[in-house]
Amino acid sequence: MKTLLKIAAPLLVIVISVYVVQALAAAKPEPEKKEPTQRLISLYVDEVKTETITPGVQTQGEVKPKTEIDLIARVSGHVISVADEFAEGAEFNPETTLIKIDDTDYKVAVIRAEAQVSAAQVVLERELANAKMKKDTWLQKDRSVKPTDFALNKPQVQDAEAQLRAAKANLKEAKLNVARTSIKVPFKGRVVNKLIGEGQYISAGTNLGKVFSTDVVEVRLPLTDIQLTELDLPMGFMASTDNGDGPMVEFTTSMGRSEHKWTGKIVRTNASVDQQTRLIYAIAEVQDPYGKGADFGVPFAVGMFVQANIAGIESKQALVIPRDALRNADKVYVVDQENKLDIRSVEVISTSTDRVLISAGVEVGEKVAISTLPNAAQGMLVEPVQKKDMQMVTQL
Repeated sequence: MKTLLKIAAPLLVIVISVYVVQALAAAKPEPEKKEPTQRLISLYVDEVKTETITPGVQTQGEVKPKTEIDLIARVSGHVISVADEFAEGAEFNPETTLIKIDDTDYKVAVIRAEAQVSAAQVVLERELANAKMKKDTWLQKDRSVKPTDFALNKPQVQDAEAQLRAAKANLKEAKLNVARTSIKVPFKGRVVNKLIGEGQYISAGTNLGKVFSTDVVEVRLPLTDIQLTELDLPMGFMASTDNGDGPMVEFTTSMGRSEHKWTGKIVRTNASVDQQTRLIYAIAEVQDPYGKGADFGVPFAVGMFVQANIAGIESKQALVIPRDALRNADKVYVVDQENKLDIRSVEVISTSTDRVLISAGVEVGEKVAISTLPNAAQGMLVEPVQKKDMQMVTQL
């Protein structure tokens, strides 16, 4: 009996303990269930505004000289001097003698030509005197018969006159050759390249170098037919030289860390469509690009590639959003009143470094996201943060 009790007692304790634990577990209140909360993405937003604009057309082009010429020698000889201004990139003034060719032989030719003129003049005077004498003699003999031209010495006079004209022409050519030994151009400009040096012998027709005028430069701007219509420019347009009625153009380019601007004007458009690009080209000019037309000392230099903004003619209302709000060229993330994301397509008029002009797709006062948002989805909940709040945090 004692042995049975020793075996049953522990088992009884274990059974009772199990029942006690089950009873306590059954009496324990169930834990409160909490629904999982979604963590919202914070987005900086800004409001859509409206503005009255005069829309322009944006294009680009390369600055080229309006006048660019090759210097060609018209006489032969040794180059006896080359001006300091005739160096690659150097500036020269009108009528500056850039190259001087030895003119000794040509001055001798002038002296010979002058002698020929004097001799021809003497011959003409002698033939005129003979003609007068023959006419007087004929009149004294017989006035009833009409004399021939040869009898009156007229052919001889005409030949003497022709010889005199030829001598004078030779003299003029000889003087021109002397003048042609001094190579100069009638405009202010810059040297593109130099192909000869002092002491070199050159022949007539030798290419001496290339120069261009700095009075005016031009930019050939490609336009579509729609852009041409927006500017109200016809094909074959020519601006009046009196009032300059062509549209204004603002040129911009970046050099280093700074942006520079220049102002020009459309002076003409091509009268035909380019067969390769199917575009119409407008030509804009900038006056005195290396002087008054420069931007704080930075010239509108030949060869520079520039962006061009051609001014429009009609004003209209446009919607304005920050540049950071535009996604993939024509998408905008709008945050509605329920803080849900609405991905929309918009019609972009133009863009700049800090803002975008839109004609349709959003409304004034709506909030557009300006923060980066990867994996954006239509209708997702976000937490908008106003731009002014962002500025206050930045100041703190």
